[in-house]
Amino acid sequence: MVFIDIAVLIVCILSLGFVRAGMKCWLPTSTIVLLLLSYFQTLHWSVLIVAWALLMITVVVFGIPWLRVTLLSRPFYKRFQKLLPPMSRTEKEALDAGDVWWDGDLFAGRPHWQTWLDKPKPSLNTEEQAFIDNQVETLCAMLDDWQISFKDKDLSQTVWDYLKKERFFGLAIPKAFGGMGFSAQAQSAVIVKIASRSVSTAVNAMVPNSLGPGELLVHYGTDEQKQRWLPGLAKGDEIPCFALTSEEVGSDAGGLVDYGVVCKGEYNGEEVLGMRLTWNKRYITLAPVATVLGLAVKLSDPDKLLGGESNLGITLCLIPTSHPGVEVGKRHYPMSLAFMNGTTRGKDVFVPLDWIIGGQQNAGNGWRMLMDCLSTGRAVSLPALSTANGQLCYRMTGAYARLRKQFRLAIGQFEGVQEAMADIAGFTYMMNATRGLSCSAVDQGNKPSVVSAIAKYHMTEMSRKIMERAMDIHAGRGIQMGPRNYLAGGYLGIPVGITVEGANILTRNLMIFGQGAVRCHPFILQEMEAVQAEDSRKGLKSFDKLLYSHIGFAVSNFIRCLTMGLFGVSMVQRPVSGPTAHYFRHLTRMSSALAFLADVSMLILGGDLKRKESLSARFGDVLSYLYLSSTVLKHYHDNGENADELPLVHWCLQTNLYKMQDAIYQVCRNFKPRWLGAVLRFIVFPLGRSYRLPSDKTSHTIAKAMMQPGELRDRMTDMMYVNRGLDDPIGRMENALLLNVEAATIERKLQLAMKSGRLQKESDMEKLIAAGLQAEIIDSAEAGTLQTAELARLDSLKVDEFDFDVFKRS
Repeated sequence: MVFIDIAVLIVCILSLGFVRAGMKCWLPTSTIVLLLLSYFQTLHWSVLIVAWALLMITVVVFGIPWLRVTLLSRPFYKRFQKLLPPMSRTEKEALDAGDVWWDGDLFAGRPHWQTWLDKPKPSLNTEEQAFIDNQVETLCAMLDDWQISFKDKDLSQTVWDYLKKERFFGLAIPKAFGGMGFSAQAQSAVIVKIASRSVSTAVNAMVPNSLGPGELLVHYGTDEQKQRWLPGLAKGDEIPCFALTSEEVGSDAGGLVDYGVVCKGEYNGEEVLGMRLTWNKRYITLAPVATVLGLAVKLSDPDKLLGGESNLGITLCLIPTSHPGVEVGKRHYPMSLAFMNGTTRGKDVFVPLDWIIGGQQNAGNGWRMLMDCLSTGRAVSLPALSTANGQLCYRMTGAYARLRKQFRLAIGQFEGVQEAMADIAGFTYMMNATRGLSCSAVDQGNKPSVVSAIAKYHMTEMSRKIMERAMDIHAGRGIQMGPRNYLAGGYLGIPVGITVEGANILTRNLMIFGQGAVRCHPFILQEMEAVQAEDSRKGLKSFDKLLYSHIGFAVSNFIRCLTMGLFGVSMVQRPVSGPTAHYFRHLTRMSSALAFLADVSMLILGGDLKRKESLSARFGDVLSYLYLSSTVLKHYHDNGENADELPLVHWCLQTNLYKMQDAIYQVCRNFKPRWLGAVLRFIVFPLGRSYRLPSDKTSHTIAKAMMQPGELRDRMTDMMYVNRGLDDPIGRMENALLLNVEAATIERKLQLAMKSGRLQKESDMEKLIAAGLQAEIIDSAEAGTLQTAELARLDSLKVDEFDFDVFKRS
């Protein structure tokens, strides 16, 4: 009986903590339970005394504000002040940039899954879809990536003219200024289709619609600046570039060495207030052909001509490249790709003060402006390039794996090849889901800084893995450059996506969790603001209320972690029934684990967590895989829960849960002190590891589907450009695949005949067809079908060869 009563008490406490009951629920419930136990006297009196004492202490400490402040809030307030890491202005502006979106739910330990599933399905409007079906299709048909990237090293003038005429450079510019006014979803879809044909063309078209003068002007430009520049940018009369990176300064904007000094100078024959700028920039896309230069410099006002501080900070200017002293035109040669990228320099170039984007009032606000724009731009451009790679590799590798034969078998039948194909299929499905939903966040008016960083890092990394697997499978067919090679452009573009808009190592180690821990946590940012308040009394009062809620939040996450680890996740609510229901529950468990471990880490390590980059990266991985998994589940839901997508969902969720588990194990293993790491690991995984990688059966299922033409294959590659022409590298593969699928039943007859002994074993298809015809196993029509399919198959597998003189130096 005693054990039953103790169990009742424990279950009561765990249940209240699990559902995050407030103090108004905790106290009366705990009181009633203790009264009942006291009345029936089933527990020893000493146990009851201890229980009542703990309840009274809780009531007194948390119920009497001045006592709570004295015993808890003030000591924590002082410790929090010491724990806060020093923060530069650029770090603070980066932290303040953007909004919290679905990532806030994932970090809070109890995601509202129904709210997530109810969010609008990613879609295009009629005008946007028509543009993709017409103008983008026409553009893609004009492109020859071998000619562009490896012969001319540039787009043809016809393509440049078409891009300008159809306003590809004005997709993001509002219609009021002559642009297309497209959604982020549409901009992304346009880039996916172009990139599946030519990465070089996609980058040239992408940059004017991404972080740069156009976007900065739309959000921050003065009315005069918008009227001056936006119509020309929309029509392509003006080509923009944006220059941030210097020779020794990339992501560390605080170390920017390019500078400007406020002074007076002559412009248009008059003395005006302006800036004298000096810069030396590199890696600037479109700089060689730009007519307008967006420039980031550190601006100072030593003579205080503006009446404020001397060191104003990072400032963004807009300068015509024809302005005296501006140097552009020289090119870099990034990974043999043909998109325009180069340098720009200037020394003591005087420009008027009203060339600051947004005017004089935005002097020193440049980094905040950039971070705000980057919080949306990272969700659009590079994820689109990555998705294009994924869809291209999925479609072509599936075809190649069926057409290429070894030991008289399609290589796609070998389990080792299927394992690599499964990675391509799973990652492509995940990228399709993440791309669409991340763009939706932007279109819903959010600036999802953490989500966009997750999308940028993980999608470019998935693209890298996909391309590696595709190259492994294509082998020699993939490495021979030439017009027949459909992988080379995407392969060469991988390092570009990895590097730009925040190098991936930096993004993973510092940005995702570095921002996420503060922005997405329900209390940390507000507690930081309270601690940093000028009025310490008001700050302490605010901190007291936040800490009261934060303690309840942390206790609840501790209870949720331990309870789900011991008893499973069946008590967790899920928004759907069926084969994916348990995934929502397990993701909730991982969300609670992340919230709990993050709180403990910030409490123990404080500002040192900022320097524990490996720990920060692993926490970021857990948050990232939570987000990626949630996009997969919503994508599956939005698509109508097609049965043929279910194996892909299983692969994605099982892979991500396993990776989250591994990241948490690594966090606990490397936590100091070690004993605390062991305790934390036990709380989250008290019964050991819970998750496994997908089974071989799942991997083989999704790999085999890649080789089969049909709805799933088309759905998985619905955004890429597919040219059906027999003189096109993709068209050849598509034609050969369809012909070989048609001939498969006939070929099966010959294989069975060889197996039964009616025909001698023969690897030469032409001889086998002749033998089968002679033995009347197939008729002449079937023989013709087989011959046509075989000729197409052999043609699809050919690689390019060149005359020796082509490679001679002039």
